[in-house]
Amino acid sequence: MHRTARAVVVVGAQAAGKSSVARALAARFDRGAFIEGDVLWKMVVGGTQDMGPDADKEAERQLALRYRHGALLSESFVREGYVAVHADNIYGPSVERHVRSLRCPRSLIVLRPRPDVIAQRELDRGTSAYERWIPPGGSVLDAVTRFDEWVAETPRIGLWIDSSDLTVEETVNEVLDRWDEAAVDSW
Repeated sequence: MHRTARAVVVVGAQAAGKSSVARALAARFDRGAFIEGDVLWKMVVGGTQDMGPDADKEAERQLALRYRHGALLSESFVREGYVAVHADNIYGPSVERHVRSLRCPRSLIVLRPRPDVIAQRELDRGTSAYERWIPPGGSVLDAVTRFDEWVAETPRIGLWIDSSDLTVEETVNEVLDRWDEAAVDSW
């Protein structure tokens, strides 16, 4: 499929399907690139400070660095004629700042499945993305609900999709069917 080169940012809570959807979306284009936030996160191998409920300034600095590197990679691919699809954990007002920082045509896709669906996906995949965020005596759903509240604080720009009942391919089809709604070039 041919599309004009642009940066496409795919955001949502952990286990919302960002990486799966972004990779499948990028694969649909004649010239598509996939940029995975988790890969950028793992690039810091000495002095790593992860985000958590009690994150310090260094963790915040490393997170900002990860976002900035995602933007730089996106811009580089776009200059070379690719649709660069960047999936990352970006929430709230940070989403708008990140997307505005892109110096190229840009789109935003916010995946927001229901918290119960995300919690089940997290349990099914057997990862511990929410482990540090579970309150004492709480559950994965409690942690997911907290993240969902942060996603809800994201400015209502771009294309928002409740992918609770959609497969990855169905979600990609919806993105492509509603492609123009995702563009955030004019604000």
